[in-house]
Amino acid sequence: MSAEAETSLNAPASGKQTPLNNKTMPPAEDLSNQAWRCASGGISLQRVDVVIPCYNYAHFLQESVESVLSQAGVDVRVLILDDCSPDNTPEVGKALASRDDRVTYRRHTTNMGHIATYNEGIDWAGGDLFLLLSADDYLLPGSLGRAAELMRTYPNVGMAFGNALIAEPDGNTSRADPLGDNVRPMQVLSGPQFMRLSGASNLVPTPTAVVRTALQKQVGGYRKELPHAGDMEMWLRLASHADVGFIKEDQAVYRRHASNMSLQYYGENILSDLLQRKKAFDALFSQATDSLKKDQTLRRFLARELGNKALQQAGIAFNNFDLATAAAIQRFALEVSPELRNSLPCFKLACKQMIGPKYWYALKSIARRVAGCMRRNRVSSSASTGTTVGS
Repeated sequence: MSAEAETSLNAPASGKQTPLNNKTMPPAEDLSNQAWRCASGGISLQRVDVVIPCYNYAHFLQESVESVLSQAGVDVRVLILDDCSPDNTPEVGKALASRDDRVTYRRHTTNMGHIATYNEGIDWAGGDLFLLLSADDYLLPGSLGRAAELMRTYPNVGMAFGNALIAEPDGNTSRADPLGDNVRPMQVLSGPQFMRLSGASNLVPTPTAVVRTALQKQVGGYRKELPHAGDMEMWLRLASHADVGFIKEDQAVYRRHASNMSLQYYGENILSDLLQRKKAFDALFSQATDSLKKDQTLRRFLARELGNKALQQAGIAFNNFDLATAAAIQRFALEVSPELRNSLPCFKLACKQMIGPKYWYALKSIARRVAGCMRRNRVSSSASTGTTVGS
């Protein structure tokens, strides 16, 4: 999984209500039938070039590669890019390449970092479609076929993505369901629709993002100045040039490691991450089409989303007794979106700052005890009268 996917600010959103547009998608079974016709020779297979960057993930690499090679309904090619891993990635990578001529293994003599590695993969790609798949993630059966057929059916779609399963550190599995439940099995979003749904977060589970290679080369590679917001910025950039397709299926699995920043508070890195998100928005509007540049409503909406996200993170910093970071993030939020000065989240944070963390925690503790007593009294009263609580 990429470093960007490791932050809580990048966690895929869930439960959002998706605005439906007037583009009618064929039923999911129709696309499945089209994929079967491709596999049976009725339609020429689309080629999907999958780049698998790998650094110290030799123990995951075989599963990742084999999940690509087993995809039906598409013609796949794999490039393993070993960024000078100190583990046994060379042995695993070379063995995989020797067993299947669809696999190429390439090793860097020095560590180049993930941005340069991603861009090397983009330069290599030459098929119809392109996917960057981290070596610790893997695809689920049929995912590339579904994405390829959606994009075959809708030439205006430049990128397709879907749901993902998250392999948690404790061995359990959760789901990244970006658009929530109230959506069709497959649908097409306009660029602005996608941007509004994304807001200030990375909406797309990265291992599910299949892109038209021609469009990827047209918009260029990842920005070296955005190492922690590169994925989000790339999806916005692609959406500024083409529609985005969504597949409500589990398309891939990505692993959440115990060392994730998303599982812990990470201090000053929060502000750095937020600043990169602002730079991503600045880059979007500076290089967008004229119509998008003039969309001040969308620009203000994204700024407010980023400001609200910042206020949430300021609250986390305050709860961790990092008052200086909380104040710095709060200043950032109000610089990005001054209208938030009179918002409820800003007022709540100001009250917490005025009271101080020690007394704030004391008040919360008292409130929890009072709420607990009230619940117990209701249960006791209900039991004595023979009624059911909540009836």
